[in-house]
Amino acid sequence: MARPRMRLSAATLSSPDVPRLAAFYEALLGWDRADDEPGWVRLRPPAGGPGLSFHDDGSFRPPVWPSQDGEQRMTAHLDIATDDLGAAVDRAVELGASIHEHQPQAHVRVMVDPDGHPFCLFQGPARGEHDGADWNGVVRS
Repeated sequence: MARPRMRLSAATLSSPDVPRLAAFYEALLGWDRADDEPGWVRLRPPAGGPGLSFHDDGSFRPPVWPSQDGEQRMTAHLDIATDDLGAAVDRAVELGASIHEHQPQAHVRVMVDPDGHPFCLFQGPARGEHDGADWNGVVRS
């Protein structure tokens, strides 16, 4: 059987308040809204590539991290590279995130978004090994 062509479209986060959470990541990442419907928002990076989506889940419970038996577990988290870790942490807090009390790595800041999803900010290069665009959305070969 031939493998059908596929591509990752987006990672999707559950939220009890989709407009608020989408606005947080829109401001944090500087991404554009590709879709905006009741209970659903999709963000895309300006240079293209996989995005970030948000769907309504009135039963959402924030995960406990590090994991604890009997508590809601985190199944995935976002890793976000930055050229200035201190400024990125300050910006995330200004937008409504908080700094998690558990910080296992000196070069990474574990943050919690307004709904309670953990995400990591880390000092990283302008482009990852598989990225097609730099910080400014400029595609370089």
